[in-house]
Amino acid sequence: MKKNLHPAYRPVVFRDPSAGVAFLTRSTATGTATVEWEDGRTYPVIDVDVSSASHPFYTGRGRVLDSAGRVERFNKRYSRP
Repeated sequence: MKKNLHPAYRPVVFRDPSAGVAFLTRSTATGTATVEWEDGRTYPVIDVDVSSASHPFYTGRGRVLDSAGRVERFNKRYSRP
């Protein structure tokens, strides 16, 4: 394997500010901000818009769209007599 080809794989904190959740994992992503983690070490932090703590699919707060009747309304509106 070639040296200095791949980015560094290191611990990074991903934080979801909307849900108030953060988790430590390993990634090649880089961030400019840092945060002190529960173990006392400082890690780069990346703020994400959506995580499993805030996504409607995982939280069960998703909306069910009414798809029944949409095709019928379309056909009724645009059908030829």
